[in-house]
Amino acid sequence: MKRDERYARVIERFERELPQPATELHYADPFQLLVAVILSAQCTDKRVNQITPALFRAFPDARSMAEATPEQIYQYIKSCSYPNNKTKALLGMARTLVRDYDGQVPDDFDALTSLPGVGRKTANVILSVVYDQPRMAVDTHVFRVAERLGLTTRSRSPLETERALTAHIPEDKIARAHHWLILHGRYVCKARRPDCAGCFLSDICRARPRLEKEAAALKTAKTAKTEK
Repeated sequence: MKRDERYARVIERFERELPQPATELHYADPFQLLVAVILSAQCTDKRVNQITPALFRAFPDARSMAEATPEQIYQYIKSCSYPNNKTKALLGMARTLVRDYDGQVPDDFDALTSLPGVGRKTANVILSVVYDQPRMAVDTHVFRVAERLGLTTRSRSPLETERALTAHIPEDKIARAHHWLILHGRYVCKARRPDCAGCFLSDICRARPRLEKEAAALKTAKTAKTEK
């Protein structure tokens, strides 16, 4: 199957099965989404959504968070992964927003990545979700699923994956495609135990033969271990 045909089929299936994908992070405005995305690094959305209600009540905007102490922020996010680093990032981000952007989250990539704690992936999430720009944020789910499906081939970095996906996905579908790939990786095409049998893309998945072989070998090994 040629690459353009593969992309067309994958997009058609996602549009049919998941027509309105969206982030699973809870937020009420751009600032809250930015906070949630920073917290989500190496942490589940479920955990972040447990943390943010109290955090947002205490610090509903950039100005209130900018006036907080590190100790105050830490108390709200200490159950998140890397709370010390994220406390520093949130405080620095909020103070920079107040100082340089009147407390508002900018809609420009360079401006966003100038904020403490905001890298390429986080900036692309904000631009895609909040400002509906054709940006592809690549996390571990997107990187893995794109490679398994054959949308990318031996990508060496998230940036390489991002460039390949944005080059082949129609501009008006890129924002949704970001969520399609994340959600598929989170619930179906999991890293360790992908649900190939329940996948609506399994018949065109380039990695399916290898994944099924690995699953069968694992099952055989477990059976042998049990019988000993």
